[in-house]
Amino acid sequence: MKTINILGAGLVGSLLAIYMAKRGFSVNVYENRSDLRKNLHLQGKSINLALSDRGWKALETVDVADAIKKIAIPMHGRMIHNLNGTLNFQPYGTENQCIYSVSRSDLNRVLLNEAEKMENVHLFFDSVCEKVDLKANKFWIRNTKNKQIQEIENTLTFGADGAFSALRLAMQRTDRYTYSQSYLPDGYKELLIPAGKNGEFLLEKNALHICPRGKFMLIALPNFDGSFTCTLFLSFESGEHHFANLTTEKAVLDFMQTHFPDISALIPNLCEQFFQNPTGAMLTVRASSWVYENRFALIGDAAHAIVPFYGQGMNAGFEDCRILNELLDKYSENLEQVFTDYQAVRIKDSAAIADLALNNFVEMRDKTADPKFLLQKKIEAKIHQLFPKKWLPLYSMVTFSHIPYSEAQKIGFEQEEIMQKIMQIPDIENSWESLDFENILFATK
Repeated sequence: MKTINILGAGLVGSLLAIYMAKRGFSVNVYENRSDLRKNLHLQGKSINLALSDRGWKALETVDVADAIKKIAIPMHGRMIHNLNGTLNFQPYGTENQCIYSVSRSDLNRVLLNEAEKMENVHLFFDSVCEKVDLKANKFWIRNTKNKQIQEIENTLTFGADGAFSALRLAMQRTDRYTYSQSYLPDGYKELLIPAGKNGEFLLEKNALHICPRGKFMLIALPNFDGSFTCTLFLSFESGEHHFANLTTEKAVLDFMQTHFPDISALIPNLCEQFFQNPTGAMLTVRASSWVYENRFALIGDAAHAIVPFYGQGMNAGFEDCRILNELLDKYSENLEQVFTDYQAVRIKDSAAIADLALNNFVEMRDKTADPKFLLQKKIEAKIHQLFPKKWLPLYSMVTFSHIPYSEAQKIGFEQEEIMQKIMQIPDIENSWESLDFENILFATK
């Protein structure tokens, strides 16, 4: 039985282990953290995740979707919290379409449990990859508890060890390797709205809540215990409002109560949380090659970390696993053919979703409360209703379909050009429902 090594037991590493074990491989997974299932304080990154169709399909393929559904809450649309206290619900798609809020740590626990059920999966925690020697075809693992270092002969190793991957670092040192990492000037801080007295949800349960405020915003996603995980996205140090200015309790209270009064009123220990919780950074990782001599390969964030504003980071990583598995089927596990296609397809698509995620930050932060933007979305929904096979909104293509990200991006650009022309029609606010869309669409094209 061939051995596959996986660096990282996070979401993608755990799912990849299940995929590879189901193919009959012996799978060794090395994780630098302790086993989070045995220590509830080991949460790691805790931003709630939005699980959508691409992620579900990957989970369903290896029969773990049902276990995940038990910890996922459907969100049928965005609930916009305007500064004046009014709410505006914006459905994501058709009546049955939704994304699902799921805790990163809870999801990781379930995937680890599912992986551990398989006799050919071996999980090693507190195991840091110290070094990878690509030419010698070896890597070294240090146990952080007993300090022992183990030299491991590689057969096939996947780097699923995140944005600061040890495997990718080794690949970056090879000839003509192009790599970039770029940070947003904005950071994020998590805050928790506790459940009500009887465990009730204090906000609408089945919605992703967004408080757009121009150059910054706050979002909130539901948890199973009735609480909401809030995330404040704000510039580190530029602009009128930024984290560097929020250094006192008075400054924090003034800022939060002025810009997010309804949310602030639901967080009893607001200042305590604000100063206790770290301020996180967000980056985009792009790499020119994900494979070295068909013996080492990158997957998930190690290959293509993106900012969280399309809710596709995890979904894209899960899709990596599914597509890799399909290629192993297609080419009867001929790794040269598998990895040639894997790189060609996924690098192109990861670049597309990285760009889309950056653009969606501006949409969520600046546009979701803009009347003109909301009108455009109404018109797009009308067009989709009239011509469902010819017009699928970009968000739906990304979130509720399996159209390659790069193709969705291309179609989205074309549709946006059409929409900008439609939005220039005189008196569009009052006339849009009576427009001859079929003629307009064909004439515009």
